[in-house]
Amino acid sequence: MATKGLRTYSLAEMKDKYIGNVGTKERDEYEYELQMEVLGRMIKAARQERNLTQEELGQLVGVQKAQISKLESSANSATIDTIIKVFKALKAEINFNVKLENNFVKLA
Repeated sequence: MATKGLRTYSLAEMKDKYIGNVGTKERDEYEYELQMEVLGRMIKAARQERNLTQEELGQLVGVQKAQISKLESSANSATIDTIIKVFKALKAEINFNVKLENNFVKLA
């Protein structure tokens, strides 16, 4: 009995098919939400590495525990200023990369 071969798809192909092609509004929103979720997880991991509670980190940053909790679940509502303050309070280094048309922008 002959079996039919299964087709495999890359993650990029699946995202194109079910979310939208790169550059579409839907895809841009998805990628943004994903990046904010990853950022939130980084904040949580760094906080736990420093053995701090959300309340303790909030006190260091000058915000309520609820805001730290919200940041850790998804950082999409945070200002860049708040995110920098959080990482500074965690004594964590932040690096920003700006990429324009496949080239990273470098500061002189």
